[in-house]
Amino acid sequence: MSATPPPLPPVVRAFVDAANAQDTAAWLRTFAPDGAVDDWGRVFTGYEALRGWSDAEFIGAHVTLDVTEVSAGPDEGDVTVLAQVGGDGFNGPSHFAFTVREGLIALMRITA
Repeated sequence: MSATPPPLPPVVRAFVDAANAQDTAAWLRTFAPDGAVDDWGRVFTGYEALRGWSDAEFIGAHVTLDVTEVSAGPDEGDVTVLAQVGGDGFNGPSHFAFTVREGLIALMRITA
């Protein structure tokens, strides 16, 4: 019997829910104003850059995220999510490492 993964921090749950709902505005609200996405070394910082990345490669590609594992990171506010990704772009398992500060995402890294 597998253990239940720890719960997602509320802002990470909102990130996943907004992505699955294809709701770009709600997805952007999960980020700090200077929040960033690191997509395999390509870094997009701030709302305008995040929207451009998402429109082309995330929500614009009809992403779906089915969270299968959650693990705490080394620092408080850090969490890594393993999700099965679907949509019109990459499909398969991927890790999303979140740095949460003051209730918002400061950084989301896609690692593997």
